Amino acid sequence: MIGRIKGLLVEKNPPLVAVDVNGITYELNAPMSTIYELPDLGEEVCLYTHLLVREDAHLLFGFFSAREREFFRTLLKVNGVGAKIAIAILSGLSVEDLSNVVQQKDVLRITKVPGIGKKTAERLILELRDKLSVISGGELNSSGGEIEDAVGALVALGYSDRDSRNALLKVSGELAVAELIRQALRILSKV
Repeated sequence: MIGRIKGLLVEKNPPLVAVDVNGITYELNAPMSTIYELPDLGEEVCLYTHLLVREDAHLLFGFFSAREREFFRTLLKVNGVGAKIAIAILSGLSVEDLSNVVQQKDVLRITKVPGIGKKTAERLILELRDKLSVISGGELNSSGGEIEDAVGALVALGYSDRDSRNALLKVSGELAVAELIRQALRILSKV
């Protein structure tokens, strides 16, 4: 899996962004919230990525923050929400706004996002309530980048994203990525 891309920004054509990495140009779909944060063309950029493999295409999505990528992945797990709608939601609502909208059960605000009807908005709120508490409910002691790296490693080992995060919530102290993974594996092996 491709976790991050670091290179020169060569194109901004919303929703597409092109990043040149040592002569290979990657095209990424990105929400407007990420596009607004990008530097000028020709400058170096580092984006968190999500690779979506479909029968007819391999699609790469780019995000300015790991938290935004995590919300995108959570949105993809909601029944009836695909990548296009998930990008539209993150383009219309910031991560904090989306979290608040779900907590307040504000169906009307979600329906203002293009492509989201009332039924989809209600389903989003219902399904995201529990999932968002897993993402933002617990306080993780290490920095976000270390946690994201540890989650990525655990997922690569075959554990679910949710189980990986729950195990990391139980790990105490500020630790290096390798130690975070080691302790999380101990917890996961007892389950």
